[in-house]
Amino acid sequence: MKAGLLKRRSAAALSIYLSVGFGILGTVVAARVLGLDDFGVYATALAAVGFFQVLLDVTVEESLTKYGFRYVSTQDWGRLRRLFRVTLLLKVLGGAVATAILFALAPVADSLFGEDGVRTALLAAALLPLVQSSENVGATALLLHSRYDLRGFYQAGSAGLRLLAIVLGATHGVDAALGAIVVAQLISTGVVSVVGLSALRRFPRLPERKLGEDAPMIRSFVFQSTIATGVISLRTTLVPLVLGLVSTTTQVGLFRIAQAPQTGLTAASSPARLVLLTEQTRDWEGGREVSVLAGIRKYTVGAGALMVVAVPVFFFAMPWLVRTVFGDQYSGAVTAARIALLAAAIQFAIGWTKSLPVTVGRPRLRIVTHGLETIVVIPLVAVLGAQWGVTGAAVAVLVSTIVFAAAWAVAIARLRVTMGADPTRLAGGTAR
Repeated sequence: MKAGLLKRRSAAALSIYLSVGFGILGTVVAARVLGLDDFGVYATALAAVGFFQVLLDVTVEESLTKYGFRYVSTQDWGRLRRLFRVTLLLKVLGGAVATAILFALAPVADSLFGEDGVRTALLAAALLPLVQSSENVGATALLLHSRYDLRGFYQAGSAGLRLLAIVLGATHGVDAALGAIVVAQLISTGVVSVVGLSALRRFPRLPERKLGEDAPMIRSFVFQSTIATGVISLRTTLVPLVLGLVSTTTQVGLFRIAQAPQTGLTAASSPARLVLLTEQTRDWEGGREVSVLAGIRKYTVGAGALMVVAVPVFFFAMPWLVRTVFGDQYSGAVTAARIALLAAAIQFAIGWTKSLPVTVGRPRLRIVTHGLETIVVIPLVAVLGAQWGVTGAAVAVLVSTIVFAAAWAVAIARLRVTMGADPTRLAGGTAR
């Protein structure tokens, strides 16, 4: 491996770990400063913002990465610039719609969740989807230069600003903390957008030209990716909202604490997933499909072996970890955190499932697999969450994760059969 490539990967990994570390530390600070009840309101507001942000956001990053690499490889600079302009407009529009709905929801939030303070918390955080909307478009311009190290650096900076916002705002209450987060995100988005524009301008400056025959495929890709992320939002952000509706906002706060193992293991796999997205998409577009699937197999085996060693250690240490990091008042999250650890281990072992649909140009894979997961988790959270609170919600997440993994096992087997039936792909040729 070339020294420069190793250095770039290491820098990306370090930045992403730092980013997630800042995120976890932000949760710790908010939990300790706000206290159990106020932290529940804080977590509920962030869950609502996250739900509408992902659900109503137009997911253009994946098509921008997929077709961006295609235009870079074919040196079609006019279409590349056109693609960036169109996707940026769609992102801003999606963020604006999400923000508008959050403002509309806020007046009834207190009665909806049965807790005072949710209304003002939503108002404080409602601008977050809009101010964050252009950030990922700018970051994608860095990926097209294979500078995922810089992308990781700016991601860490954004998380650091959020942490500072929480530290400064939480002492003044939930609303101040959320408002400070919005300001921090505005600064971060501005910086990444400027850097992304500079990266885009480093490509040859040719006049824009219409996407032409690629337009229908790109529209289909964006539509399917948006549906897929919408389905994922139902799984990740609707779960705490449903828990809050059938239980209390305090249980939502405990659920956020219980998700710490998932946050940590997702962070651990983030550098590998970023590298997979960047390099395997490039390899797939270059006709090296077999090497892409071989890399996925190696990742799964290595990650699975690591989880066999790590999970027992953290499982037995969980009571001490929760009480030491978050405080005794959050001990009710221990059992749920242990269950979430098992689900997180499975997700870690198949961490490539987020990038592979983009790489192979089949976003429908995400719709189907996450759709099955969502169909399982939402009703289970409603039933088990009402009965056992945060612990029941964690069980629902574990069951749905097992279903998700099984669905992907079938999908990969079918993909290998499809490739095996095409001699040009086995030979390393392209077959688009």
